[in-house]
Amino acid sequence: MFLDAQESSFCKDWEDRLWNHAGSNSVTADIPKHAASSEDIDMYHIDVEKISNFLQLPLLEMAVEPPFFEKYKAIFQSFAEDEKEKFPMLEVFEEIELPLIDLSHLNHGPFERQKCIGQIAQAASEWGFFQILNHGIPEELLDRLKHEQMKVFLQPFDRKAEKNFLNLSAHTYRWGNPPATSLRNFSWSEALHISLKDISKMDEHNKLRSTIEEYAPKANLLSQRLAECLAQNLGIKPNYFQESCSSSSSSLRMNRYPPCPFSSMIFGIIPHTDTDFLTIVSQDQVGGLQLKRDGRWVSVKPNPKALVINIGDLFQALSNDIYKSITHRVVANQEVERYSAAYFYCPTFETVIESCSKPGLYRNFSFKEYREQIEKDVRATGDKVGLSRFLL
Repeated sequence: MFLDAQESSFCKDWEDRLWNHAGSNSVTADIPKHAASSEDIDMYHIDVEKISNFLQLPLLEMAVEPPFFEKYKAIFQSFAEDEKEKFPMLEVFEEIELPLIDLSHLNHGPFERQKCIGQIAQAASEWGFFQILNHGIPEELLDRLKHEQMKVFLQPFDRKAEKNFLNLSAHTYRWGNPPATSLRNFSWSEALHISLKDISKMDEHNKLRSTIEEYAPKANLLSQRLAECLAQNLGIKPNYFQESCSSSSSSLRMNRYPPCPFSSMIFGIIPHTDTDFLTIVSQDQVGGLQLKRDGRWVSVKPNPKALVINIGDLFQALSNDIYKSITHRVVANQEVERYSAAYFYCPTFETVIESCSKPGLYRNFSFKEYREQIEKDVRATGDKVGLSRFLL
């Protein structure tokens, strides 16, 4: 079926946007404009080949990319027709550097250790985000994890979208945002979200599996160490996290953000908070992480030598709002892809989250109940509601 007049107008609108937003170094900079004229567009179906011609990308490269335009055609068409959707939403006021904490001081004398714990607690309270050095996870291992991550994502899309890709469940590989109804809840990214209890299902000869098996215990130990530091001034028993979080209750999400020709208007990942105690993020030098601070969006200056830590919803509830689970998002880059890996430190489903002080701001809830409520809200609204559902 060929494009009707409305569809042709939609494609022409996005053609103009592509040229308006293309930078001098972007993938579109050297394309003759006639290569994607409206006359050409009228001759093609809306399929991968047309989009490849439209962006002048090789078919092999297009075969790797998720079919964002094809799958979410209605959303892009709606955006093209409704200028109200234009994104002052992606306005960023400044670039900031997160607090940087050297964890080696935890191994020094009592004074330096307490000072370091104080820095961690202060950053968790005032920022909800911080960076760490000398964390105990070898840089070589992080590089290897990224290398194996890249190898997986650069496989053909049809392979990645197979039901039992990597012998894991059908929902392990994710892209876009299926519940999305507009660009406001659409994500230009793909991810592997792997529960650690499922790692053993992967082919034992798969290098990604062996790398994750090496990385996960170290990330778990680091998470527990940080959580215990944060719990010290909350009156929480020292072994709380050891009892609540098993070696398989956490998960690892590996993200790839393909180059986005409309990066100033589209999220890499939509604004959200994390559903865990805390998250460990390793990222490259590309940047794109942004967080909401004092009601304004700020961009985080990347530091590839450091790991980023952010507080999750469960720690905010547990601490009775002493520590903050901050809304954050990722914006895709127009010219280059971005990779990151997030380790979500989670309890078992049966763990009950109870505020550490009285009066509590939140009612008691289990991790299972919290997850189920989020899934219910996403199905109903296309978005997560989060902790406000559990306020007293």
